[in-house]
Amino acid sequence: MLPTIEEAKKELEIASKLNPGPWIKHSLNVGIAAKNIAQKVPDLDETKAYIVGMLHDIGRRVGIVSIPKHVYEGYVYSMKKGWDEVARICMTHSYPLMQDEFTYIPETEEEKIIKEYISTCQADDYDRLIQICDALATDYGFVILEKRFVDVTRRYGIMETYIKGWDITFHNKEYFEEKMDCPIYDVLPGIGKTTLLCPPPWKPGQSK
Repeated sequence: MLPTIEEAKKELEIASKLNPGPWIKHSLNVGIAAKNIAQKVPDLDETKAYIVGMLHDIGRRVGIVSIPKHVYEGYVYSMKKGWDEVARICMTHSYPLMQDEFTYIPETEEEKIIKEYISTCQADDYDRLIQICDALATDYGFVILEKRFVDVTRRYGIMETYIKGWDITFHNKEYFEEKMDCPIYDVLPGIGKTTLLCPPPWKPGQSK
């Protein structure tokens, strides 16, 4: 089950007051990217893509939190609303490696729940779509994947799983481009301009 587009936008409006930050504009841009790509893919519903893209980070409404925490909070919040399709994307969007992400024993309750959920979940095209759109969208627009990867690394540092995740994301780019019969970058407005911008990386705790 999904909210309407209007309900999704209202959720982000409410969330922007609870936890202001660039994540709101990023979320809106993920939705736009997902919708634009879905329009070119015969088997995808552009409305669903738009909605789950906008709400993939809704767990950040609770405040400045870690990746597992916002994943978990988004899942719990969406399930309470009855939005199981959004809840799934909240769980999967940060884990492009899916089951292979968890090469360690989770310590927090949130991570244990996430691992259990993802261990029984096979990535579908909506999971892949939002994972790649998350990497294409910033708060100031759309950028090529390499630019976004550098931005995230400057904020959080580098880990081995990042590189593996990048490989999966590039694979997914080729996967969708074959279905679209055109480059992904062709459907992202202003990407040539925004890719050349070099704002300092936002870090938790900063206002913007």
